[in-house]
Amino acid sequence: MDEAEQLADEAVRALDDRKGVDIVKMDLRKITNCFCRFFVICHGTSNSHVSGLADNAYEMIGKTLGEKPTHVEGMNQASWILLDYGDVVIHVFQKEQREYYQLEDFWADARITTLEENTSTRYGR
Repeated sequence: MDEAEQLADEAVRALDDRKGVDIVKMDLRKITNCFCRFFVICHGTSNSHVSGLADNAYEMIGKTLGEKPTHVEGMNQASWILLDYGDVVIHVFQKEQREYYQLEDFWADARITTLEENTSTRYGR
């Protein structure tokens, strides 16, 4: 498993740890001229939940992998927070924004892994 995939998996663990809703990992490596290798997407149930999900991903990835995002967007509004790690981009949405932007449909050529609501046992937590 390469570093980008490790980071994507750690993001999934962090989002699951804080009860992210409908977590998906999108493998974009086979898409020509794509700017990153993975998207990790989920949504929260409120602004504070979205903010907490993004904060936990930021903290857990920093602690376990020593990585910090090169860019962060949306922390003030907490309706769509983006954490850009270069090869991995994490999107944490409010449900309405996720439905509006439909990233999973837009990047339909990606290999999409949808995780069960309770993935804790899958990741050893």
